[in-house]
Amino acid sequence: VQLVESGGGLVQAGGSLRLSCAASGFDFENYVIGWFRQAPGKEREVVSWISSKDASTGYADSVKGRFTIASDNSKNTMSLQMNSLKPEDTAVYYCLIEDEYLWMTRSLDFAYWGQGTRVTVSS
Repeated sequence: VQLVESGGGLVQAGGSLRLSCAASGFDFENYVIGWFRQAPGKEREVVSWISSKDASTGYADSVKGRFTIASDNSKNTMSLQMNSLKPEDTAVYYCLIEDEYLWMTRSLDFAYWGQGTRVTVSS
């Protein structure tokens, strides 16, 4: 399984960025694809996710109303539109894909991860 992320960068507070993730090499019937992030000195945390089965989505409270996740199952791509960015959004963002059943068990032991893309929001 390969996940290729793009779209990170440096932006001023209040600005926008769009992250993309292209997935290949997997054969899950149903899966969840999404983003985690890890800020310096902090644990990795979930940002947002979307289900291939019914397009249901989830967001961390800290990004609700500012970030929007979308996917194109036919192309195995997913994007995260990030608006009204804040300095506290600064982190390395990681794309993840996992079988939906395993995702629902809250286990990430069998998840696949991208290499990460850095987002820096200046104040």
